[in-house]
Amino acid sequence: MHPNPAYRPDNADESLAFAREAGFGLLAVADGDRAPMLSHVPFLVAGDGASVELHLVRSNPIARACNAPLAARIAVQGPHSYVSPDWYGIDDQVPTWNYLAIHLTGRLTPLPDAELPGILDRLSAHFESRLAPKPEWTADKMDPDTLARMMRQIRPFRFVIERLDSTWKLSQNKPAPARLAAADMLASYGQGQEVAVLAAMMRKPPM
Repeated sequence: MHPNPAYRPDNADESLAFAREAGFGLLAVADGDRAPMLSHVPFLVAGDGASVELHLVRSNPIARACNAPLAARIAVQGPHSYVSPDWYGIDDQVPTWNYLAIHLTGRLTPLPDAELPGILDRLSAHFESRLAPKPEWTADKMDPDTLARMMRQIRPFRFVIERLDSTWKLSQNKPAPARLAAADMLASYGQGQEVAVLAAMMRKPPM
C-alpha cells in the first residue's frame, strides 16, 4: 500500500465492495524463509464481508501447504495507468502511475471436502448472474461422474478477513484543474488497464 495517506482514504465499505465486484485476485502465502507462494484465484466475498470462499487445485503448492490455518493475503488489482507529467498543465511535475489496489489480510483455512459443492455453486452463480438473460449454468448440466472426477482434483478454503487496506491513487494531491486535465488525457492516451474507468474515478471529487 502507498505510504501517502492522501491515497489511502477511509472507505473500507467501498473498497470491500470493489473486491467483491472484482471477484479475482492474487493469493499470497508465506513459506518460511522461501519466497511467498502465489496463486491467481477467483473468490466470493461473504455477505457479511468477514470472509472469502475459494478453491484451489490439490496440486497447487498453497493447497498442499495449507492443512491448518495459514497467514495469507489477497491482493485485488483495479484499473491502473501511467500518468505523464505534461498532462497536468503545471510546472515541476514528475511521471507517476495511478492505480487502485485492495489488500485483504487474514488467515486461509482448509475446509472439509463436503463443503466444496456449495462453494462452487455459489461462486458460479455469482458470475453467471451477470450474464442475464442467458440461463445460468449450474452443476446439474454436468455428467455426475465427470463432475465428481473433476471435484476430486480441488480443495475448498475459507479466507477469514482480519484487515483491509487500500490504495486509491487518483492524483488527489494535485489541484482540481490539473487532476481533471490529467484524467482527460489519460482517457485518450492511458497505458495500463481499464484506463477509461480510471479516468472516471479521477474526475470524481477526492475521497
